[in-house]
Amino acid sequence: MGVRRISLGFTLIEVLVAMAITALISVVAYSALSSALSGAESVRSATVRAQQINQSLTLLSRDIRQVVNRPIVDEFDQRAPALSGGVLSRYPLTLTRAGWHNSTGAPRSTLQRVRWWIEDDALWRAHFPVLDRTPGTEAIETAMLDDVVRFEVRFLPTIAELKSDRDDVIDDRNWRDNWILDVSQPGLELSTPAAIEIVLELARAGEIRRLYVLPSS
Repeated sequence: MGVRRISLGFTLIEVLVAMAITALISVVAYSALSSALSGAESVRSATVRAQQINQSLTLLSRDIRQVVNRPIVDEFDQRAPALSGGVLSRYPLTLTRAGWHNSTGAPRSTLQRVRWWIEDDALWRAHFPVLDRTPGTEAIETAMLDDVVRFEVRFLPTIAELKSDRDDVIDDRNWRDNWILDVSQPGLELSTPAAIEIVLELARAGEIRRLYVLPSS
């Protein structure tokens, strides 16, 4: 009497069901992994953006807080004030600052001429290797921050004109939109203002305002 062999295996339906379950698990796992990676990338991008904003504001603050009343001679042999800017100026903010670190002992001043402006939706900073320039002296330009919508600077002539209401809201009626030489009075020196307000508007980040009281001349 022969032994009957029984073949054990899966039916086609069972195989299809197993494949469907495997595919579903794979989709769920991929979706979870993709969400985790996207979340991690969003956090990383936000962190990098926050660092860029903080570094730019720190350097801008350092420039303003270390301003000195040192006019310069530009490449056209024209005397330029220690600080100037505003909507009618070529650059929103140009100034002479102290504290230019000289770790290599190069034969140069520790004072530095810098300027800030917005171009192609980016905030730029430039500095010159010397204070009093000659034709051909080139600025060293650095793009500090992208996606910048607006960069404005306002000026307060004297601290006595700094006023606020009972809610500590700054009264802006005494602030000026420009700090430039009066061409109708040649030879008149332009002093540094008592305070500066910076308005920086960034895409997706909104408006940032900073108020700086400048060192007395």
